[in-house]
Amino acid sequence: MIMQQLPLGVRLQDRATFESFVAGPNTQVLARLQAMASGERAVAWVCGLPGSGRTHLLHAVCAAAPLTLRVAYLPLATLPRSEAVTAVFESAGEVDVLCLDDLDHLVGEPTAERALFSAYRRLEERQRSLLVSASQPPAALPWTLADIGSRFAASEVFVLHPLDEAAQHEALARRAAGRGLDLPEETARYLLRRSPRDMASLCRLLDDIDVASLSAQRRLTVPFVRALLDGI
Repeated sequence: MIMQQLPLGVRLQDRATFESFVAGPNTQVLARLQAMASGERAVAWVCGLPGSGRTHLLHAVCAAAPLTLRVAYLPLATLPRSEAVTAVFESAGEVDVLCLDDLDHLVGEPTAERALFSAYRRLEERQRSLLVSASQPPAALPWTLADIGSRFAASEVFVLHPLDEAAQHEALARRAAGRGLDLPEETARYLLRRSPRDMASLCRLLDDIDVASLSAQRRLTVPFVRALLDGI
């Protein structure tokens, strides 16, 4: 059976799937991670700015993995460092695909990097997969243990590029549809003109608007959304 090892209080996002991810210029990384989710072995590093979709993709790998694969997802930025180190080390010996989100959280601490290197070696010996996310490529991080830094530098490194306006529009439409929300095209265009252009901010704003529309029993018309934004 699938084993999605999650620390207490951590849940995968139900809507974070490959189908809901708008790739835009990131089709190569999407295809590679889909292959990993189906069982193809790899060590992959995904980096990009906040809101670029790093966490979405790691969750999508976990969601798409077949029942024959054991998968662990660890959100390193939200775990105490000692707990993160323990979880990384223990998971490496038990799973087929280890997903480490926000690996930056462990970089620069010798004890944590040694545990990470041990986990890497255990997965390598067992011919298992490792997928990590970070804000920067491995070569740009301040490693204290050269061995683990060089291993990741030699892995498959993907940089997520921002979506253009058309792709952002599509991403908003998919997120709205996933929530059962009717987002008219003119309203989506208005949001893109009036709001921060990173996807994390846009998605949070859409979620807030959804809650407000349910409370007011109003459709997402431009006047309604304009009134909400003016009040923020």
